[in-house]
Amino acid sequence: MRVEGRQVAAIGPGLLVLLGVRAGDGPEQADTLAAKVLALRIFPDAAGRMNEPLGQREILCVSQFTLYADTRRGRRPSYAEAARPEVAGPLYERFCERTGAARGIFGAHMEVELVNEGPVTVMLEQDSQPAGAPPPGGHPG
Repeated sequence: MRVEGRQVAAIGPGLLVLLGVRAGDGPEQADTLAAKVLALRIFPDAAGRMNEPLGQREILCVSQFTLYADTRRGRRPSYAEAARPEVAGPLYERFCERTGAARGIFGAHMEVELVNEGPVTVMLEQDSQPAGAPPPGGHPG
């Protein structure tokens, strides 16, 4: 990963995590997601099945607010569901600390290179709202 032409992070075999922080997320979501990523059994075992956890492999984490782009209306994405930088930054750092991830520079324009073996891409989401609470901007049921 490069910022302004200089390498700021690199890993060997492992995971590239594109981390989006949603408005309403907090430390609980960061911690739960970190534990889930560390426990995921998505690497091939001796039989070639996705059955092995991260183990000694590495994680590279990139902050990616654009994952919460809403393109349902118009031609320009809305990022209203993404957390503000002052909230997202500390949660990104918390996730990286919990997972031991190498990281870029929060908010910087980064160049990221990836060799996606398989390819395998998995999307994980954590609920931002307490159980039973209505979704943002909506109502239950």
